[in-house]
Amino acid sequence: MSIIILDKLNIAPAIQEALETVYDPELKPANIVDLGLVYEIITKENGIAKIVMTLTAPGCPVAGQIMDEVQHKVAAVPGVTEALVELTFDPPWTKDMMSEEAKLELGFL
Repeated sequence: MSIIILDKLNIAPAIQEALETVYDPELKPANIVDLGLVYEIITKENGIAKIVMTLTAPGCPVAGQIMDEVQHKVAAVPGVTEALVELTFDPPWTKDMMSEEAKLELGFL
Protein backbone atom coordinates (compact mmCIF):
# COMPACT_ATOMS: atom_id res chain seq x y z
CA MET A 1 0.00 0.00 0.00
CA SER A 2 1.43 3.37 -0.93
CA ILE A 3 1.17 6.52 1.15
CA ILE A 4 -1.36 9.13 0.01
CA ILE A 5 0.38 12.50 -0.06
CA LEU A 6 -1.42 15.86 -0.11
CA ASP A 7 1.45 18.31 0.16
CA LYS A 8 0.80 22.06 0.04
CA LEU A 9 4.28 22.87 1.43
CA ASN A 10 6.47 20.52 -0.61
CA ILE A 11 7.87 18.99 2.58
CA ALA A 12 6.30 15.53 2.39
CA PRO A 13 9.65 13.95 1.38
CA ALA A 14 11.28 15.36 4.54
CA ILE A 15 8.34 14.18 6.64
CA GLN A 16 8.52 10.71 5.12
CA GLU A 17 12.25 10.63 5.83
CA ALA A 18 11.55 11.50 9.47
CA LEU A 19 8.89 8.78 9.66
CA GLU A 20 11.39 6.26 8.34
CA THR A 21 13.31 6.69 11.61
CA VAL A 22 10.33 5.52 13.71
CA TYR A 23 10.17 1.84 14.59
CA ASP A 24 7.63 -0.42 16.22
CA PRO A 25 9.87 -1.96 18.91
CA GLU A 26 8.18 -5.31 18.37
CA LEU A 27 8.99 -5.33 14.63
CA LYS A 28 12.48 -3.86 14.38
CA PRO A 29 14.41 -3.49 12.06
CA ALA A 30 11.54 -2.41 9.77
CA ASN A 31 10.37 1.20 10.15
CA ILE A 32 6.71 2.24 10.23
CA VAL A 33 6.75 3.39 6.59
CA ASP A 34 8.10 0.07 5.32
CA LEU A 35 5.65 -1.76 7.59
CA GLY A 36 2.81 0.05 5.78
CA LEU A 37 1.56 1.75 8.93
CA VAL A 38 1.53 5.27 7.43
CA TYR A 39 -1.54 5.83 5.25
CA GLU A 40 -1.44 9.59 4.57
CA ILE A 41 0.86 12.61 4.85
CA ILE A 42 -1.04 15.88 4.57
CA THR A 43 0.47 19.35 4.81
CA LYS A 44 -1.39 22.64 4.77
CA GLU A 45 -0.22 26.13 3.87
CA ASN A 46 -0.21 27.21 7.53
CA GLY A 47 2.46 24.61 8.34
CA ILE A 48 0.19 21.99 9.86
CA ALA A 49 1.20 18.44 9.02
CA LYS A 50 -1.19 15.57 9.59
CA ILE A 51 -0.16 11.94 9.60
CA VAL A 52 -2.88 9.32 9.25
CA MET A 53 -1.56 5.98 10.41
CA THR A 54 -2.49 2.64 11.85
CA LEU A 55 -0.93 0.04 14.09
CA THR A 56 -0.42 -3.66 13.53
CA ALA A 57 -3.20 -4.37 16.04
CA PRO A 58 -5.74 -2.24 17.95
CA GLY A 59 -4.33 -3.46 21.28
CA CYS A 60 -0.73 -2.61 20.43
CA PRO A 61 1.03 -2.16 23.80
CA VAL A 62 3.37 0.55 22.45
CA ALA A 63 0.71 2.57 20.60
CA GLY A 64 1.21 5.73 22.68
CA GLN A 65 4.98 5.54 22.39
CA ILE A 66 4.87 5.18 18.60
CA MET A 67 2.33 7.98 18.13
CA ASP A 68 4.29 10.33 20.42
CA GLU A 69 7.48 9.63 18.49
CA VAL A 70 5.72 10.27 15.16
CA GLN A 71 4.33 13.57 16.48
CA HIS A 72 7.72 14.75 17.79
CA LYS A 73 9.69 13.77 14.70
CA VAL A 74 7.21 15.35 12.29
CA ALA A 75 7.05 18.52 14.41
CA ALA A 76 10.84 18.80 14.11
CA VAL A 77 10.75 18.92 10.29
CA PRO A 78 11.56 22.45 9.03
CA GLY A 79 8.39 24.16 7.83
CA VAL A 80 6.07 22.23 10.14
CA THR A 81 4.39 24.47 12.71
CA GLU A 82 2.15 21.78 14.18
CA ALA A 83 2.11 18.00 13.81
CA LEU A 84 -1.11 16.05 14.20
CA VAL A 85 -1.30 12.26 14.32
CA GLU A 86 -4.56 10.52 13.55
CA LEU A 87 -4.92 6.83 14.32
CA THR A 88 -7.23 4.74 12.17
CA PHE A 89 -7.96 1.06 11.75
CA ASP A 90 -9.74 1.50 8.43
CA PRO A 91 -8.46 -0.30 6.51
CA PRO A 92 -7.04 -2.70 9.05
CA TRP A 93 -3.33 -3.42 8.70
CA THR A 94 -2.22 -6.69 7.14
CA LYS A 95 1.21 -8.09 6.30
CA ASP A 96 0.41 -7.44 2.63
CA MET A 97 0.88 -3.70 3.31
CA MET A 98 4.56 -4.20 4.10
CA SER A 99 7.25 -3.34 1.57
CA GLU A 100 9.20 -6.23 0.08
CA GLU A 101 12.24 -4.98 2.01
CA ALA A 102 10.36 -5.12 5.32
CA LYS A 103 9.05 -8.60 4.56
CA LEU A 104 12.60 -9.74 3.82
CA GLU A 105 14.03 -8.08 6.98
CA LEU A 106 11.38 -9.73 9.15
CA GLY A 107 11.65 -13.15 7.51
CA PHE A 108 8.26 -13.15 5.76
CA LEU A 109 9.85 -13.94 2.36
